[in-house]
Amino acid sequence: MKSETQKALPFYQLCAPICAMVFAVGLSGCSTSGTKTEDPNSPKAQATAEAQKRISESELRAFCPTVTIREGTAVLTNYGKSSDKTPDNLIYQASIANETRSCQPGDTTMTMNVAIAGKIVPGAKFSPGTVTVPIRVAVVQGTNVLYSKLHKQAVSATDSSAATQFVFNDPNVTFPKPTSQNIQIFIGFDEGPESSGTKAKQKTQ
Repeated sequence: MKSETQKALPFYQLCAPICAMVFAVGLSGCSTSGTKTEDPNSPKAQATAEAQKRISESELRAFCPTVTIREGTAVLTNYGKSSDKTPDNLIYQASIANETRSCQPGDTTMTMNVAIAGKIVPGAKFSPGTVTVPIRVAVVQGTNVLYSKLHKQAVSATDSSAATQFVFNDPNVTFPKPTSQNIQIFIGFDEGPESSGTKAKQKTQ
C-alpha cells in the first residue's frame, strides 16, 4: 500500500510549473520585441504625424477669441455739462454686465459677432427719452490694432424710476485669420474720438 507522500499529484499541480515556464518564455519574447524603434519614415509613422498635424489645424480653426471688458470702461457716468459731479446732478449711469461672442472663420479672415448686455440707471436729473452711449470694439494682436470701431448705441429709456436694460452687438468684427491664439477682443464705453487706433494701442502697453 502506497504512503500518502507517494500518491499521484493532482493534474493542476503537475501543470503549474510547466505553465509558469511557458508564460515566462512568452513574456520574455514580448519584452524584447517592444524595444524595437519604429522607423520615422515608415508609412505608419508618417500617418501618425499627419494626423497630429490635422488635429493642430482643427484646434486653430476652432479658436474663438474671448471678449474682455476693458478695465475702467464698464461704467459710464453722465452729469451733462455740470462741473459739480454730485448725485444731485447725475443724469444717468450706464453699465455693462455681461459679454459674449461667436466666430465664423473663413479661408483668410475671421468674422466675429461680439455682444454685451447693459443697463441705464436714471439719476436725479434724468429725463425720459433716448440715451446714446458710446461703445467701442477693438481687436488687438500684441501691439497691433487689427480692428477698432466706435458705435453710438441708442437706448430708449422711458422710465425715470427704474433701470432700462439694453443689448448691443457688432456682427461684423472682421480681421485676418490668426495663425496663433494671440488675439484679444476688448469692448467698453469710450467717450474718446472716433479714430482710436493710437488710443487702443496705448491702452495695451
